[in-house]
Amino acid sequence: MPNVAMYNMSGESVGTIDLSDVVFGQEINKVAVHEVIKNYLANQRQGTQSTKTRTEVSGGGKKPWRQKGTGRARQGSTRAPQWTGGGVALGPKPRDYRYTLNRKLRKIALKSALSSKVEDSTIVVVDNIELEAIKTKAVADMIAKLPVEGTALIVTADKNENVYKSAKNISGVDTTFVGQMNVYDLLKYEYMVVSKDAVAKIEEVYA
Repeated sequence: MPNVAMYNMSGESVGTIDLSDVVFGQEINKVAVHEVIKNYLANQRQGTQSTKTRTEVSGGGKKPWRQKGTGRARQGSTRAPQWTGGGVALGPKPRDYRYTLNRKLRKIALKSALSSKVEDSTIVVVDNIELEAIKTKAVADMIAKLPVEGTALIVTADKNENVYKSAKNISGVDTTFVGQMNVYDLLKYEYMVVSKDAVAKIEEVYA
């Protein structure tokens, strides 16, 4: 059972916390992680890129010259792909890149990402992440005082508008909550700063 240090928002050590082996102590499955990240990025694509084919560009209604006898190659329209101003052959059209993965694979990948944070000692547990008002300085001070030496993802148990808006303008810092947590964000940021109640909720949901 992994055991990590726990801090308060002032960066002071307030003991340790035991993490569940079922969630934070799993063998890292790189194949599952790769598949889930690939799926996440594919699902983010808008798929709105578009080009015009020879039937959609304007002009080209008349055959440019007669079929035979000119010594030139036969041409049916000046809007064919080989002409300047012609249509695009086999160009992209709007499409949906989304596809789904089964829940079991996504769960394995998330547990692998969480376990990698423990293995790399880049998970920082805070006893309580709570702000009375929106204040960027409060979050910046917390990150500066915690053992965080790079980019950080702050994870709370539930959506917390004060924490979200306070961290919004801090470079290299992002926020999420347990219900919206994903493998891509966990691996994108070097450190995971997670509240004690969020740890409990993660273990409850993914055990």
